Amino acid sequence: MARLAWHEVAPNGAKALFGVHQYVTKSTNLPEELIHLVFLRVSQINGCAHCIDLHSRDLRKTMSVDKVTLVPVWEEVPHLFSDTERAALAWAEEVTRVSETHASDAAYAAASEAFEPKDMVDLTIAIAAMNAFNRMGAPFRLPVAAKA
Repeated sequence: MARLAWHEVAPNGAKALFGVHQYVTKSTNLPEELIHLVFLRVSQINGCAHCIDLHSRDLRKTMSVDKVTLVPVWEEVPHLFSDTERAALAWAEEVTRVSETHASDAAYAAASEAFEPKDMVDLTIAIAAMNAFNRMGAPFRLPVAAKA
């Protein structure tokens, strides 16, 4: 079933959301690859095909296919992910599943050890932004670039 192109129907809303994305990707100290890694993991949890496709492609520009493929099971292959990446992925899962996790003190402490205060806030903004994009992309079935 065809669905609305949300960004065309509500361009001011899209502009606002893309403004947060612009901030995260251009105005923070977070490495671009780390941002896309978090974006991918959040999108996998939320089941947004468009965002999974997009951020997998972004990551494959700088990251091995093997590592990108194993993002959903990053805890099982810790040798593939740096301490910082593991901390970011764990915090991304915790924040994305906040209704279940309540952003536990243990998870907060672990992420706080890996990130300076400003980076911790920026990482959380990145996670929140991707959750918002997923909640637009999945319901409106944004297309994917992948071909059979």
